Amino acid sequence: MSFSPHLLKGQKALVTGASSGIGEAIARSLASAGASVAVNYHSEAEEAQKIVADIKAAGTEAIALGADVSKEDEVKAMFGQAIEEFGTIDILVNNAGLQKDSPLVDMTLDHWNLVIGINLTGQFLCAREAAKEFMRRGVQPHISSAAGKIICMSSVHEVIPWAGHVNYAASKGGINMMMRSIAQELAPHRIRVNSIAPGAIKTPINKSAWDTSEAEAKLLKLIPYGRVGEVEDIAKTAVWLASDDSDYVNGATLFVDGGMTLYPGFATGG
Repeated sequence: MSFSPHLLKGQKALVTGASSGIGEAIARSLASAGASVAVNYHSEAEEAQKIVADIKAAGTEAIALGADVSKEDEVKAMFGQAIEEFGTIDILVNNAGLQKDSPLVDMTLDHWNLVIGINLTGQFLCAREAAKEFMRRGVQPHISSAAGKIICMSSVHEVIPWAGHVNYAASKGGINMMMRSIAQELAPHRIRVNSIAPGAIKTPINKSAWDTSEAEAKLLKLIPYGRVGEVEDIAKTAVWLASDDSDYVNGATLFVDGGMTLYPGFATGG
């Protein structure tokens, strides 16, 4: 996937959880659009370094930064490294996330805290550090109309309840109100904050839901548009939200889900 290399020229981006899946696609697409990219990873250092090497080979600046986004000291250190390397940060994509699924009565407090810590607290910590840098620097009109852009990765499960995944659904519901509140607070500083809410996307985390024809057919019953999403569907949305093409979009959640949130079970009257 390629974009005009001038779309994000001169901008510096940090993408969390970017060593695979949606995060990797976003990092590569931002770089294709001209942004320098910091590729955050937690445990997949080799994979992150390969992505960085590919981006550099294509002629764009990139670095790999290891950090657990649920740890305040690691987040602060990561932003410090990125700013030291790039000079500033213009774009944050809050993508890092995980699932630890179980029925409510079997869910451990550790699994609740782990998912909330990465998916929600991690986004808060990264958004806070990004906002500090955006406010310190202010708008650079020759770079972007905004002082900074924060893109939060949510899910259709910020609005669709999901039995057996209460920690994950709660984290995504929390992202919705966190994002909107941050957007309201930071708008006077010309900082834009939005979310992307993917539906079913083909990634390693949900491979069992689409890697056989039987599984895919079952999944497609939930998707009116008739196809399972690809990581590029999300990456293209992220590039648009990071660009000045979306300069009047703030505090919005873009559902990229093939119509999953249209509740297809009601298409024939329920």
